[in-house]
Amino acid sequence: MSIKQLIQKCKKQDIKAQEQLYKMFVHRLFPVCLKYSATYQQAEDNLQDAFLMIFKSMPQYKNKGSFEGWMKRIVINTALQKYRKQTVFEIIREDHFKEPEIEIDEDEVSVDYLLEIIQQLPDRYRQVFNLYVLDGFSHKEIAEIMNISTGTSKSNLARARVILKEKLESGIFKKTARSI
Repeated sequence: MSIKQLIQKCKKQDIKAQEQLYKMFVHRLFPVCLKYSATYQQAEDNLQDAFLMIFKSMPQYKNKGSFEGWMKRIVINTALQKYRKQTVFEIIREDHFKEPEIEIDEDEVSVDYLLEIIQQLPDRYRQVFNLYVLDGFSHKEIAEIMNISTGTSKSNLARARVILKEKLESGIFKKTARSI
């Protein structure tokens, strides 16, 4: 069955088609949930909620653009939804932080280690960092998605980068860290 046929059956609330769609995309969308969730359990919950929203919103998909991209957007919004109501972190003036540059010796740092320290960032900083750096959203888009100002998005990103730089320098790079 083609993806177009599967989508049409899902729009008609065909449970078998929904199950097939879930199995087809769960392994691609779960890592997205992990990036925007504080814990593994929370990521599992967010993924289930996202798929419910995907199935509920299927009639809105007009077969234009990437279907996977459309689902990814729903997954990200679902994972971030609970943070929208939280108090926004203290706004940090943009001129207080310069973008830290980090030189990484790829032989000394694994991708797993980098992902681990990104996951340790405070929720809001981690989410802004992931949206901007890993998923390529603009600060304007992040502001709309997270219901914050563009300046807050920029300051949260700057603060996330400072924290990551400190973690890298204090950890594995203690001997080789270069100051900016």
